[in-house]
Amino acid sequence: MAAPFPAGIVIAAVLFPAFVVVCSFPTTLPLERVIPPSHKLELSYLKERDSIRHGRMLQAIDGVVSFPALGTFNPYLVGLYYTRVQLGSPPKNFYVQIDTGSDVLWVSCSSCDGCPTTSGLDIPLSFFDPGSSRTASSISCQDKRCRLGSQSTDSVCASGKRCSYTFQYGDGSGTSGYYVSDMLRMDVYAEALNSTSAPIVFGCSTQHTGDLTKPDRAVDGIFGFGRAGMSVISQLSSQGITPNVFSHCLKGDDAGGGVLVMGEVLEPNIVYTPLVPSQSHYNIHLQSIAVAGETLPINPSVFVTTSTQGTIIDSGTTLAYLAEAAYDPFIYAVTTAVAKYVRTFLMLENQCYSISPSIDVAFPLVTFNFAGGASMVLTPREYLVPRSPIDGNPVWCIGFQKVPDQQITILGDLVLKDKIIIYDIANQRIGWTPFDCSAPVNVSTTIIHQKSAIGSEKSSSDAGLLTNTQYKLIQMTTQSAEQNVQFSWVRDSELVRVFDCWLFVARSLF
Repeated sequence: MAAPFPAGIVIAAVLFPAFVVVCSFPTTLPLERVIPPSHKLELSYLKERDSIRHGRMLQAIDGVVSFPALGTFNPYLVGLYYTRVQLGSPPKNFYVQIDTGSDVLWVSCSSCDGCPTTSGLDIPLSFFDPGSSRTASSISCQDKRCRLGSQSTDSVCASGKRCSYTFQYGDGSGTSGYYVSDMLRMDVYAEALNSTSAPIVFGCSTQHTGDLTKPDRAVDGIFGFGRAGMSVISQLSSQGITPNVFSHCLKGDDAGGGVLVMGEVLEPNIVYTPLVPSQSHYNIHLQSIAVAGETLPINPSVFVTTSTQGTIIDSGTTLAYLAEAAYDPFIYAVTTAVAKYVRTFLMLENQCYSISPSIDVAFPLVTFNFAGGASMVLTPREYLVPRSPIDGNPVWCIGFQKVPDQQITILGDLVLKDKIIIYDIANQRIGWTPFDCSAPVNVSTTIIHQKSAIGSEKSSSDAGLLTNTQYKLIQMTTQSAEQNVQFSWVRDSELVRVFDCWLFVARSLF
């Protein structure tokens, strides 16, 4: 039996290839992967891309970014998933990358200088034109909503001026523009496919520089899921449309896919650790690391969170990174544990192993222990990456990379895959549990009605009207050529008083 489902909306995003089947008025956002999971890339290339993303965290560059949660990384180079959102009145489509490391939704705007007009991802690029939307308005410097977003560092925000921003990244690229308010449209499945809209504030970029001008992996913008008040999830939750919690489950096999949900996941065996307060990223307190049950000799001060060090959860990072003082003991412990099974060697500064038995037999479990008694157990496939065979034997390399001269640990997709990861902003905690991301996920929501600097109390009331109905999926068809998913719904009158909801993610099409 599913858990109770209070009044509200669940917003889910499918990481193709997958189906999503939802009930009780969900909004779905299909996501595509920029780089196919089966596409093998050199570790050095992945590390280079991650390093650009991490910017200030890895390179100790100070004062170059105006978004407090964005860092100095370039999300265009490393964002793995993008989705389509609709903005304005009438609504217009925009393809934006999903990024838990940034706070703000921003898109390229009309008269943009340096913005790509074509994309190597084979998607149409669009430009937001505030003058063409009857509900758009710019945000002035004296508007209280301006204070929720970072402002431009190269100009004074004064009365009568637009609230502007400038972001500069570690590789020298950047974007700048101004904040606008307009409607975000969401499709809601009720008695029929309906739409609802909510007012949000987002960035309107009018200039790109550096790599952001390149068309090879260009999209229309960034969809930030960070912790600050300007993030879309914070805006929607403050209007009572969604709870202030979201989750993702990324499949780790070559089929890719997964699901991203705005709402509480109600699965058993979820463990939680507190978020470190007053941090712009999703920082959690790592206390120790164990290999094969043996705690590594690492000074606990290595993992203490300060302005220049700590442990960060980041779904936009491809690999995973250990503080230098933790990396060497980790490599030594793993290598010692598998010495009788493997031949060890270095490949481009990465510790690698040529092995004949299965890695699941030869390699130990690795345990990351966090504050609050939460542990994350990593199987060998969650800290190793495959390479081309040598003499017919499989080759695996440690996927964790060393962060030189820095005490920063970053847990990216290498570690986060094949788990439900819960970002519970409302309760200031991060949760996880191992999970088959093709299996059904039990989801619920809790809506808190409150006024917001972004939205209005009316939005909360409107959201509350979407209650007392549940629908059964009676038919599902697909258009495989375009990877579109169509749903047919029927109301079950006997279920009107039931508020249970299941979010189903079917196996991939290919």
